[in-house]
Amino acid sequence: MAYFRITLMRSGIGMPQKVQGVLHALGLKKRMTTVYHPVSPSVAGQIMRIKELVDVKEVDSYMSKQQIREARRPDPGYYVEKRGKEAMEGYRDA
Repeated sequence: MAYFRITLMRSGIGMPQKVQGVLHALGLKKRMTTVYHPVSPSVAGQIMRIKELVDVKEVDSYMSKQQIREARRPDPGYYVEKRGKEAMEGYRDA
């Protein structure tokens, strides 16, 4: 089943009440939040109402909040190849 991945890129502050209602109906409250909705004509119509404010992609699977958090987690940043003492012993022998 296909899903729309909808990310709110711009705030709805200052927008007409109808636009703010559509944002609320889709579950978008803060900037840079992402929600998933199944592909349907009603959701597509809501997206068309707020197309200037959101980034929409069609994806194959739904990601939970925990999965999104894990995908954003960076790599540890470094890997220990040799311990300091072991590395120094190699230099003394040469």
